[in-house]
Amino acid sequence: MIYLNENDILIREMREPDPQIFSDEEIKQGWHASPDKYKMRIADQEKGDCLALTAEYKGAPAGYINVYWNPPAGAFANRNIPEIVDFGVLEKYRRRGIGRRLMDIAEKLAKTRSDTVCLGVGLHSGYGSAQRMYVKRGYVPDGTGVWYQNQICVPYGNCCNNDDLVLYLSKTLE
Repeated sequence: MIYLNENDILIREMREPDPQIFSDEEIKQGWHASPDKYKMRIADQEKGDCLALTAEYKGAPAGYINVYWNPPAGAFANRNIPEIVDFGVLEKYRRRGIGRRLMDIAEKLAKTRSDTVCLGVGLHSGYGSAQRMYVKRGYVPDGTGVWYQNQICVPYGNCCNNDDLVLYLSKTLE
């Protein structure tokens, strides 16, 4: 299914060969990547647990986003509040409005199930642009504090500032 087709940007459901393309491109960017996580998103989509979306720019996969209908873990687990998971735009395609359009579509889809949407964002500098974008879009911290490896990080507890250290945010959808 196609969700958007305007100006050089097409947003559609994720499919083969997207996982390998995203993985290869992320490795070129210096990231640790594997097609397995994208294949998992496609499998979850086939089960009806989420929508896994790919943004194409001029015909090439350029970004992705996933909307899980009832996340099984995290601050909003099992509350039927959709969660935006694993959102990214490949570096060579940034600053073209792809991320904004992916978020617009994800929020629109979440609105079909709930008046609220949530997400978790990493806290290291690699997530800096995402942190700023979420605040500008109206996301606010949920009040549970920082999470580490899917658990609330207790005050003065041990954690590592890696991809497992996140802050959950939510937004009321209009």
